[in-house]
Amino acid sequence: MDITHLSKTKFSDLALLPEIQSAVAEAGFEYCTPIQAESLKLSLQGKDIAGQAQTGTGKTIAFLLAAFQHLMKNPKPNKNSRNQAQVRFIMLAPTRELAIQIAKDAELLGKNTGLKVALAYGGTGYDQQQKAIEQGADILIGTPGRIIDFWKKKIFNLHECQGLVLDEADRMLDLGFIQDIRFLLRRLPKPEKRLSMMFSATLSHRVMELSYEHMNQPEKVEIKAEAVNTKKIEQSVYYPANDEKIPLLLGLIDKLKPARSIVFVNTKRNAEIIEDFMRGNDIKAVMISGDVRQNKRQSLLKEFASGKHQVLIATDVAARGLHIDDVTHVFNYDLPQVAEDYVHRIGRTARAGASGEAHSFACEDTAFYLPEIETYIGMQVPMASVTSDLLLDDVKPRKRVTRDRVPHRPNNNNKGGYKGKPRQGSGYKGKNPRSNNK
Repeated sequence: MDITHLSKTKFSDLALLPEIQSAVAEAGFEYCTPIQAESLKLSLQGKDIAGQAQTGTGKTIAFLLAAFQHLMKNPKPNKNSRNQAQVRFIMLAPTRELAIQIAKDAELLGKNTGLKVALAYGGTGYDQQQKAIEQGADILIGTPGRIIDFWKKKIFNLHECQGLVLDEADRMLDLGFIQDIRFLLRRLPKPEKRLSMMFSATLSHRVMELSYEHMNQPEKVEIKAEAVNTKKIEQSVYYPANDEKIPLLLGLIDKLKPARSIVFVNTKRNAEIIEDFMRGNDIKAVMISGDVRQNKRQSLLKEFASGKHQVLIATDVAARGLHIDDVTHVFNYDLPQVAEDYVHRIGRTARAGASGEAHSFACEDTAFYLPEIETYIGMQVPMASVTSDLLLDDVKPRKRVTRDRVPHRPNNNNKGGYKGKPRQGSGYKGKNPRSNNK
């Protein structure tokens, strides 16, 4: 974990059980981050938490340690007469990628506790996930839909559930999971009979309403996000037509020759298109998205970090918590829908005091996200012209590759990619979104 801002509180100062303390020490963690220090002081006393914390601040460790402590200090229930597995702690996440990462951290930090962890998320591994739950899971981590599916099949029950975690609550609400969340929370024991923790990038009215309804007088822990030092990041925004995006991206890479760069996209479909064009045009690139198998993802990231690939293509979900040194350039092939994600993206460069560049494409489909981004970062991103010398003249065809990934349902709404010869012109011809930002 790349955490530059730590508190003065050591994990050894906390009243953690020896089995938990030893795993934390073995993992190399000494000082708590602010969200860990402030929340653990309360949660280890059995108090519910509504915490405001950004991605990458160590909140996962905060709620995992509290959950381990709570479970080890409370008796384990026996199976009921129907022989259903009884989940003792449930942790909900908005995406499978985040659920997988939480489970990975749980295995590392809970290795000395004897607690069993199971995963449940959509897209793959249904039988394997079901078997893991049936064999007994103290902690069930996953996305709401798949967990509800197993509950309805009576694979497990929540009668003796002793705790709840809602991770990235604001994003779960944005993604429309509110009904699924309420469905599960209403089947848990009463709030006063369990430990509940909710973490969110913002403690909005919607988030706090949910916490007050389903938690036991939660304590608010608010840690302000540290701003990315944009002064060391040279930002620019282009206004290309959709059919100019691929030639512009390839042209910029050819002109700038970044040793290590990341291309961010909003959809897996666009990531695949870019990867195919990179390969077709002899650029060493690798792609990660939410449905790339975890072991494959780690392998690809290791290859990129070692310099085997010049370009990493990633969706926001796959890049969550991504920390790779010496990234010189970031390309926002699609402007992000959420302004905070823009800061997260460009912050992948200019790390450890270095400088970096961030080039963004405000195309026909995403230009209207720019005003909110500029308001959020408190500045206008300098405009750059889409000139003929930046567009790669001879774009070679896509070179399709076989992708080892988790099976998924195709999304017919995903669009994008180079569909013909680029127009030689100024690019985006619609209304300049800056006009709404005056």
